[in-house]
Amino acid sequence: MANTLELLDKHKIIVILRRVPEDKCLPLAETLYRGGIRLVELTFDQAGDMGETAKVIDRLRGRFDNKISFGAGTVISAEQVELAAKAGAEYIISPNTDESVISRTRELGLVSIPGALTPTEILSAHRAGAHFVKLFPAGIMGAAYIKALRAPVPHVRLIAVGGVSLDNITDFLQAGACGFGIGSAIAEPELIREGRFERLEELARTYTDVAGGLRTGTNFI
Repeated sequence: MANTLELLDKHKIIVILRRVPEDKCLPLAETLYRGGIRLVELTFDQAGDMGETAKVIDRLRGRFDNKISFGAGTVISAEQVELAAKAGAEYIISPNTDESVISRTRELGLVSIPGALTPTEILSAHRAGAHFVKLFPAGIMGAAYIKALRAPVPHVRLIAVGGVSLDNITDFLQAGACGFGIGSAIAEPELIREGRFERLEELARTYTDVAGGLRTGTNFI
């Protein structure tokens, strides 16, 4: 848990990988690492085989040896929390606030990041034990919404997810977001399909630089 909390505090960006072909996951993760990304979420496909996603998390965890913190996304049940935990996921991200998911996440010693939108949902997630609350969809609501929320609930750490881009990430930071979940804006599906990893690395570096992360260009070992 400590590793994830420290990485998120420092690097701020979680890259969301959704339906990425299994054979692309390792080279993509290496590319993101070179671009300064230190947190990667692999989402469960509720209509697909979640066991396969768990296997990918397990393989990547073994390959990167804590250089990247891997989490599971779109987790909507306590059973799925357990599946992710067995695979080595370090944090659990959900599209909604479910107390049973938050509770099981905490019991297993993982970082809890449930999704919420309204003040009622946000405070319910926080009271249930969430470490962070995923504000979704942030892009539609805008930075002004986060700024407004921060006035009555400054003690809840909000991660902006959905529609975060280079055009608004600075606004979200200034409004009080402590982190971001970013999917196709960095992990562009077309670039992944075409194997254009140099361009993907450039995108990752641009975002981590703007978010105050490290722009090191370090080679993965």
